[in-house]
Amino acid sequence: MTEFVDRNEELRRLRELFDAESADLGVVFGRRRLGKTRLVKQALEGYDGTVFYQARQKTRTLQLEQFVEAAAETFPGIERIRPDWEQLFGYLGEQDAIVVLDEFPYLIEEDNSLPSVLQALFDHEFDGSEATFVLVGSSISMMEEATLLGDSPLYGRSSLKLDVRQLPFDAAASFLPEDAAPDDAVRAWSVFGGVPYYLEELDIDRSFGDNIQRTVLTRHGSLHDEPEYVLRMELQQPTRYFSILEAIAGGATGRNDIAGATGIDYNQLSKYLDRLSRLRLIERQVPITEKPERSKRSQYRLRDPFFRFWFRFLYGSSERYDQFGDGAYERLIEPKMTDFVAPAFEQLCCSALWTLYGDTPLVDVGQWWYQEHEIDVVGLTDERTLIAGECKYRNSPADYSALSSLEDHVRELRWTPPDGGERDVEYALFSRSGFTESVRETAADREDLRLYTVDDVVAALTE
Repeated sequence: MTEFVDRNEELRRLRELFDAESADLGVVFGRRRLGKTRLVKQALEGYDGTVFYQARQKTRTLQLEQFVEAAAETFPGIERIRPDWEQLFGYLGEQDAIVVLDEFPYLIEEDNSLPSVLQALFDHEFDGSEATFVLVGSSISMMEEATLLGDSPLYGRSSLKLDVRQLPFDAAASFLPEDAAPDDAVRAWSVFGGVPYYLEELDIDRSFGDNIQRTVLTRHGSLHDEPEYVLRMELQQPTRYFSILEAIAGGATGRNDIAGATGIDYNQLSKYLDRLSRLRLIERQVPITEKPERSKRSQYRLRDPFFRFWFRFLYGSSERYDQFGDGAYERLIEPKMTDFVAPAFEQLCCSALWTLYGDTPLVDVGQWWYQEHEIDVVGLTDERTLIAGECKYRNSPADYSALSSLEDHVRELRWTPPDGGERDVEYALFSRSGFTESVRETAADREDLRLYTVDDVVAALTE
């Protein structure tokens, strides 16, 4: 098992919950593989009087029996309590215990009265207790319905709601070899993102392509069917959702494009997109200069890099990779990887802008588009400065046309400084393979142009 990395803010908040001198309820949720169980166990280290129970899909009777076994390791007296959730939880509340119920949705499947039981205990029985109950779950929809939404018995009763997300780039990069090249870190991020389980599956002694071949493309690879498995936990009838994710991964990002690619009626599309957004699988983006609630130029993208990779290359095509055997990655995927990595590189450049322009009062960073015009990186300030950047993730140096194109697009971007005056524009070029001599000479002569390589971007994100 790798060393525990990052999650410092999450650990701090959990330990504050454990240290409180009152009875408190915590809710920890997020999709599978993000390390929720390990996070909570890490937070429990050093605390006495704890009970950690990981539920399974078993009958209520077996769940009760196994919960008692787990709790008896710390509180032997619980074996004398009648095996009933209310009685058992009440006893542990009297002991000021810290109780973690991992995979709480499995318990609800067998006894949907559990949220009401906990509600009654916190409302009427735990007044003088310092007990802490933490509910952990991977089914986002079930966790929301059971604990967070307005019609849940536990609505408004949790002192902590922890929505566990992917690790940031710098933490994800720590799973790679210490001598990994910055571009290797970018490529790894573009496929495996910040999901701890995926990153732990990487063999640092193998190449990037070998790792994809071994874990994803091979029929019995550990990640071969991962997205399908995760989605079927959340979605009863996933066919249309799969089609939408495949369409977005393939480049259909607008609603009209998605409707056309999937054959789903435009008027019905909203309910599917809303559900996928709630499950943190996709996100709606608008040009940085527009308000999300008003914009009619929204685009959708997959939030998880690995899902984007899987739906782009594997969904419905796995048998094709079988035919090419160990050469599948090199023959079928490697020639397309530069184009695939480019959007991830753009996102990383946006994130790096906060550090690269640390001397500029940035208030927002994102992207912009209008008709045929697009700008990969845009930084808005609370003064007069607008930062515009172009990203070139390709195998040849960025030439002068990259700057010329960027300047053309900026002329179409409507943004006025907060004080209403004239704006100043700073330009940035980001390139995987460096810059031509003409670009370097231009940057040397201009104070409003900066050049950044992949190494600069990665350094800004990991310093």
